Amino acid sequence: MIEILNPTLLARARDTGALVADILQTLRSRSTVGTNLLDIDRWAKEMIVGAGARSCYVDYAPSFGRGPFGHYICTAVNDAVLHGRPYDRTLADGDLLTLDLAVSKGGVAADAAISFLVGDTRPPESVALISTTERALAAGIAAAGPGARIGDISHAIGTVLSEAGYPVNTEFGGHGIGSTMHQDPHVANTGRPGRGYKLRPGLLLALEPWIMADTAELVTDADGWTLRSATGCRTAHSEHTIAITEEGAEILTLPKRARP
Repeated sequence: MIEILNPTLLARARDTGALVADILQTLRSRSTVGTNLLDIDRWAKEMIVGAGARSCYVDYAPSFGRGPFGHYICTAVNDAVLHGRPYDRTLADGDLLTLDLAVSKGGVAADAAISFLVGDTRPPESVALISTTERALAAGIAAAGPGARIGDISHAIGTVLSEAGYPVNTEFGGHGIGSTMHQDPHVANTGRPGRGYKLRPGLLLALEPWIMADTAELVTDADGWTLRSATGCRTAHSEHTIAITEEGAEILTLPKRARP
């Protein structure tokens, strides 16, 4: 299903996107050396419920997971990259943490992810991983606009990732979003320009470049959800929800300080 939002729903999407962005920034500031992943999940729950919103994850049970996810946020550390299920783990200095959050409010969902380093240690290879996903995300957003095609976005993202020397996995990527979290069209993290669905004003997309340092192969944890690099290498993941408008692409999940 591909949804095109009317102006009323688009206004709600802006509110939901702002909420997701602000929760992520709050969680980032609280995620320090010694923080437990279960504390992050609890804080996310408190902020979502306090805002009168609903988690898209708690009851989520797609074919690629094992049963309902059961938590309010994805927390992926170091070699974990996607669908990281929070568990009893304390963050250490230099850990690479990804927080991925999807929330629904007013009948519209928004989805975003950030990767960052915990503490004071800044391994250069980890900095490069994070920077590459952020640059790829910016390139994908720049390629989006009315009349462009999904392949234009995928090509822009994939070019940045490949030129930086990282393998690109196409099993999971970006997606349409609206009244539900995961919708068509699928937005692969590499592709051919000029191909695929033509973008229309009112379409919402969650773009999410993610990479693993030296492999494109994933393995699944015993929890049935957390996806890790097959080689144990570090990973990174950046995501925004955008709205296609008459003028181009509007980022809905920017934190307050970054909004125009």
